[in-house]
Amino acid sequence: MSVLKFPHLFEPLIIGNTVFKNRIFASPQGSSYLDVDQLPTPEITVYYERKAIGGAATTCMGVRSVDSVHGMNFGDNIINPMNYRGISWFRYYTNAISRHGAVPSIELQHSGAFSEQSAVEGHQVYGPVECDINGYHVLPMTEEQIVQVIDAFIAHAKWAKRCGFGMVTIHGGHGWLLNEFMSPVFNTRTDRWGGTPENRARIVREICKGIHEQVPGLVIDLRISGAEGVDDGYGIETGIEIAKSVDGYPDIIHVSVGHATFDEAFTVTHPSMFLEDGVNVKYAAAIKPHIKYSKVSTVGALSDPALMEEIIASGKADIVNVARGLIADPDLPLKARTGHDEDIDKCLRCSYCFSSLMAKGQYCCAINPEIGREREYATEPLKVTKPKKVLVLGGGIAGMQAALTAAKRGHTVTLVEKSDHLGGVLLCEKDVPFKVHLHEYIENQIRRVHEAGIEVLLNTELTPEQAEEKKPDAIIAAIGADAVVPPIPGIDSSKVVSATHAYTHPEEITGKALILGGGLVGIELGIYLKNLGKDVEIVEMADKLNCGDNSVHEMGVMVEIKRIGLVAHTSTKALRIEETGVACEGPDGEVFYPADHVILAAGMKGRQKEAAAFAQAAPLFYQVGDCLAATNMAEANRLGFNAAMELGTRW
Repeated sequence: MSVLKFPHLFEPLIIGNTVFKNRIFASPQGSSYLDVDQLPTPEITVYYERKAIGGAATTCMGVRSVDSVHGMNFGDNIINPMNYRGISWFRYYTNAISRHGAVPSIELQHSGAFSEQSAVEGHQVYGPVECDINGYHVLPMTEEQIVQVIDAFIAHAKWAKRCGFGMVTIHGGHGWLLNEFMSPVFNTRTDRWGGTPENRARIVREICKGIHEQVPGLVIDLRISGAEGVDDGYGIETGIEIAKSVDGYPDIIHVSVGHATFDEAFTVTHPSMFLEDGVNVKYAAAIKPHIKYSKVSTVGALSDPALMEEIIASGKADIVNVARGLIADPDLPLKARTGHDEDIDKCLRCSYCFSSLMAKGQYCCAINPEIGREREYATEPLKVTKPKKVLVLGGGIAGMQAALTAAKRGHTVTLVEKSDHLGGVLLCEKDVPFKVHLHEYIENQIRRVHEAGIEVLLNTELTPEQAEEKKPDAIIAAIGADAVVPPIPGIDSSKVVSATHAYTHPEEITGKALILGGGLVGIELGIYLKNLGKDVEIVEMADKLNCGDNSVHEMGVMVEIKRIGLVAHTSTKALRIEETGVACEGPDGEVFYPADHVILAAGMKGRQKEAAAFAQAAPLFYQVGDCLAATNMAEANRLGFNAAMELGTRW
């Protein structure tokens, strides 16, 4: 008998003397906000602590290299076990995690033949075998060097235990050194470190054996790739062999998939929005029946507790690992345990978090504006001492976020929306299969607005004079943007429709369709229509399609474009729209593309002037979202959140 909705998911797991309070583990994530000595700062501490507060059983600081000379790839971080000054810093970090009942973990890895940073810095790179990679020469490891690597993992595990970590994740997947040894494709050695599955996995078994002997009580989580996900890589049959050859040495066999150095595998390791929820669970499920001694965990595209419950209950895995799902909503475990799973903001898998880390060195999230700013909001934001009367103009992404944040802080909020519904322009994508979690998020925000006691005025568009008559203390303008209509002859033809109309009325798009604009709106619309069986192509003026600054999502987009055969004509400008199609100027001169429908996706122009007209209608005034600059959902949320946090802080 259980009062819990997801009893299997929240059954404690005991490994040795370590108790994990549930089966939701925070998957390893690369560290940011480290100081010049690679020590954790308060910012990174609260970033991970926030997941512990939200109820995760573990949090795992990712990508710590055990060899700072020969084993470094870009993005790896260094641990120096002899840096005794650092122990106190990491003790502060582990105490912050463990005081919430979570087990702090740290990921250890060696990048092996793909130690590109080491090569760039002029150091020799070593791997299981001799080869050439990315312009540098890799030498095979000697027996002595292999033993040194084993000793380095054990030494770092000793250091981790001393710092208060209860678990180490040994990275044996994704193409790094230990995966290279275990792979029959990469490892062609003929000595005791190669050949049979048992020999190829010997290095991993020796590492685990040494840690258990020399660091008793430390839980070992071994991440492997159930399959490599590249044309010449190994498949699940070899993944099963690998898992069987290490069974009983690590406490947990953590089944991931892919190879981090290949784009086509990268977007499977970190599933794009075009893949289904739990897409990689099948690898753990295939391995689990062959494992007798270790626990088995799974990872990849998991943010729905009902799916997680089914995974555990059916025996596909013993543990679920969640990464981006706990960025989008760190309270996911707590909400699921208390029966408030409908309030979970499920990850959109837009990869904005990953792309931000790579481009800016810090995590951000499209739907969670607190990510990257946890230190500022480590506790519940205090109620303001001088509440304001706030008027929010516009009920889209930015407007709803501004209204909710302002109401949460104690302000009296009125939200005005000119249409008959909240949600904004992105509601047009509600029927797009790969945007299902976006629609769920918008519906959650709408529900929260109504539950927060915010006055909502629909079908209402105020003039600046009418806004002033309401005597607000502050106006937050979030009135959005208008679609750009390029001055092309024939643009007013009845065959021309907007991207929004195509999204909401795809049944009207028959025959041949041409999308004008190869930005993210045009690309994703093209993918949607193509998947519906529509005959659609894209015309883009630039020399390539443009996914914005989200480089990781771009990988997923390009893989999907290739999969479905979506044609894009780049370096091509529309000259005129005619009765039977569109005349364009391409790289080789004028060309004509037949089209029964032309869909405009030429970008958005913020309603800056219209918003600025309200600047003197209240003592305080903010412009947020697309009316400030038509960018993306993450920026809309961030700006709306920031504006509301400013209110009432100083007067």
